[in-house]
Amino acid sequence: LFSDNFGLSIIVFTILIRILMIPLSFRQVKQMIGMQSIQPKLKSIQEKYKDRKDRDSRQKMSQETMNLYKQSGVNPVGCLGPMVIQLPIWIGLYRAIFKVVPPTPEGLANLSSYLYSWNPVINKVPLDSFFLGIDLVNPVQAGGLFAILLPLIVAGTTFAQQKVSMFKSSDARQEQTNKMMLWMMPVMFGFFTLSFPAGLATYIIFSNIAG
Repeated sequence: LFSDNFGLSIIVFTILIRILMIPLSFRQVKQMIGMQSIQPKLKSIQEKYKDRKDRDSRQKMSQETMNLYKQSGVNPVGCLGPMVIQLPIWIGLYRAIFKVVPPTPEGLANLSSYLYSWNPVINKVPLDSFFLGIDLVNPVQAGGLFAILLPLIVAGTTFAQQKVSMFKSSDARQEQTNKMMLWMMPVMFGFFTLSFPAGLATYIIFSNIAG
């Protein structure tokens, strides 16, 4: 914990996570550039088997596509690295927020079992969960004005993050999928934020900005 400021602690934690993820982010960019460079060859393979609907042709197309990925050193899953690694962090932070600032007296009584004895934060219990007038433990939807602002900020920063990291594809179907994801992800994250504690929404916002 960074001093006794819960919000600042989340921001510092977010920046540290993003720094640790720099190698993954570089790998993601490299994979995306690789995907973009092989788009003409992928399109050529698709055109080759466009009118062949039999099972054998489908298998050959898949095999040639996988061989192309292998020869080019490109892994489509590699483009999702940072996003996938963030999921367990979100889950862990979600649980940590409720453990560190429990909403019930029983949870507060059990808090010592979750803290290391050398951690100076143990002397500052109960912790102040307010940051810029927001209770970081409460669900966003219980925060009045911030029930509107936080989801909109999450959606906006997610859109910006998607826009920066998205690569153009020569395949019309892939390009259509990219455009759908560009708009669907921000709307989905903004909607989910309503049920998140404000602290997790704060993490997502600053993670997108840092990203």
